[in-house]
Amino acid sequence: MAAEESPRVTPSSPPGGPVYLDSAASTALRAEAYRAMLPFLQTEFANPSAHHAAGRRASDALEDARGRVARVFNAEPEEVVFTSGGTESINAAIKGVAFAQADAGGGRHILTTAVEHHAVLHSAQYLERFGFEVEELPVDEYGRVSPEEVAAAVRPDTALVSVGYANNEVGTVQPIAAIAAAVAARASALGRRIPFHTDAVQAASTLSLDVQALGVDLLSLSGHKFGGPKGTGLLYMRRGTPFLELLSGGGQERQRRSGTENVPGNVGLAVALEYAQAERGEFARRTGALRDRLLAAVLEACPDALVNGHPTERLPHALHVCFSGLEGEALVDELDRLGIESSAGAACTSATWEPSHVLLAMGVPLELAIGSLRMSLWSTTTAEQVDYVSRVLPSAVSRVREAAIPAPR
Repeated sequence: MAAEESPRVTPSSPPGGPVYLDSAASTALRAEAYRAMLPFLQTEFANPSAHHAAGRRASDALEDARGRVARVFNAEPEEVVFTSGGTESINAAIKGVAFAQADAGGGRHILTTAVEHHAVLHSAQYLERFGFEVEELPVDEYGRVSPEEVAAAVRPDTALVSVGYANNEVGTVQPIAAIAAAVAARASALGRRIPFHTDAVQAASTLSLDVQALGVDLLSLSGHKFGGPKGTGLLYMRRGTPFLELLSGGGQERQRRSGTENVPGNVGLAVALEYAQAERGEFARRTGALRDRLLAAVLEACPDALVNGHPTERLPHALHVCFSGLEGEALVDELDRLGIESSAGAACTSATWEPSHVLLAMGVPLELAIGSLRMSLWSTTTAEQVDYVSRVLPSAVSRVREAAIPAPR
């Protein structure tokens, strides 16, 4: 009797199930974080503000998590604020500092860049209704801004500077330590201290979060971007940074963020952050090699594709390309049909044809910007999955292009 053959993987059948290439949007909860959270979901569920034994145990767990995060940041525990996610952390940093600065006569000029996440840009724009002036600095073709350009834009009335650590769309990494140092030098020359904030939501898996080395005053993180639970976030706030809380109530988080603390979430967040930082070197090496393998295949099959982001100063697991003659959302839909989960990396719709503000700020032509595709790998991505994507992507691009061509009248 002939041996039974193994099932064949066809070009339209991904090996081992769907291929997840959207880690820039969200990641799975780490098993270690999940296990650490379980007691505080099932048995140790007390309110950490309660004045009884169970409450004290919950409070101890919360402060232990805070200490773990502080060690990763090379900071003091009291400089760590737990939040509900990256959006809240960014909003709190920008609005809380801006209002405190204005209240103390520290100016109403907010300085940022044109390629920031909408949580940054919209927070800054929100402040305009309260009399703040927002300045968005231009970037080069890679999405970078130089320390000299940022420092030169700092004014006597600048209240806050916010520059993202790593771009959420194209993966470009900014020279944050150099920018922070240049801003501090300029502020010193003006006889002022101007807080510097960085959105580090995309950075935890591959970049150092040592706030002393970075020289930042505020740093924002989101738990579910590095294997932590959704609904959790972090805000590092250097001691002495002016701040007015946005959420008033019971005075939790040292009067900076009221509301009952999410003990299980914060415990899981701290564990996930420790693992992410401990493994970032190996993660970068492995995913970077797979990303380069995928990029080579894409360019061989689609030589007209435009690769976005800095060629070297970028997140190793991120790949962002633009294809002419198609709409990115249509390509994402076609890839989804083939079992590949990716993102257009842009807030575009077929109705409005609005491309990514990041790509436009980088000078990408409109006809290419609307055809963007973001693929972000994770620790679970395999070489077999990358090879499958490499095989089916060219034909997917061709089909979407053909469908986009208007039929002759």
